[in-house]
Amino acid sequence: MLTMSGMEDKKFGRYERQTMLPEIRTGGQERLRAARVLVVGTGGLGSPVSLYLAGAGIGHIGLVDDDEVSTTNLHRQVLYAEAEVGLPKVVLAARRLRALNSDVDVKPYACRLTPDNAAGMIQGYDIVVDACDNYPTRYLLNDICRAQGKPYVYGAIEGFCGQVSVFCRTAEAKSYRDLYPDEEAAYRLPPAFKGVVGMTPAIVGSVQAHEVMKLVCGYGDVLDGRLWTIDLRTMQSYVIEL
Repeated sequence: MLTMSGMEDKKFGRYERQTMLPEIRTGGQERLRAARVLVVGTGGLGSPVSLYLAGAGIGHIGLVDDDEVSTTNLHRQVLYAEAEVGLPKVVLAARRLRALNSDVDVKPYACRLTPDNAAGMIQGYDIVVDACDNYPTRYLLNDICRAQGKPYVYGAIEGFCGQVSVFCRTAEAKSYRDLYPDEEAAYRLPPAFKGVVGMTPAIVGSVQAHEVMKLVCGYGDVLDGRLWTIDLRTMQSYVIEL
C-alpha cells in the first residue's frame, strides 16, 4: 500500500528536480498542476514558452494561432520539423506538448484572436502569455486582461534584443498602455520584420515561462510594472521601472 509520501513521489516524480527547490516543493507543483495558462502565438516565443510550461507541469494550456509552418520558421520555432511545413502550427504544437507531458491538458484554438472571441477565450484561463507579433493583438490582450483581472505576461523580440514584463496583475498595476500609450501611433509603424536569431526568442520565451511559474507558485520578484530588456550582442540586460 502506498503511503501519502509514496503517492506524492509517484505523482510528482518527473518533477523531482524542481520540487527539490524550496520555492516550489509539492505545494507549488500542485498549484502548477491546477493552473490554466493561455499562450497566444505558437511561433518564435510561443515555442519555448509552451514547451517549458508543459515540461514544468502546468495542468491546462491553451494555444492560439491561425498560421501554418513555413521553412523560414524552422531556425527559431523549435516545436516544428521540416516534414511539417505547410501544416497548422497550433495542431502540431498541441501534439508536441502532449508527447512531452501526457499529464497536461492542451487545448488548441486554430484561429486568430479577435474582439469577437478574445473575452470568452481568456475568461477560461488564469494567466495570459503574449507570444504574438503585432500591436492590435497586444492592445486587445491588455484591455481584456485588465477588464478580467488576469495577469498578462508580455514578451517581444527583434534581432538580438528582447523584453519581458508582467501587466495587469492587479487593478492598480501597470499595463501595456503604460509602455505604449499612443495606440494610433503604434498602428502607423511600418510592419517590416527586421529579422531575428533563434536564440533571442529562446531566451525571452524562457523568461516569460519563468514569470508564469513565479506567478503561480508565488516566489521571487515578478516583473510587475517593470520591463526586463536584453541585448545578446553585448549580453547587457536591464530592468526598468515603468
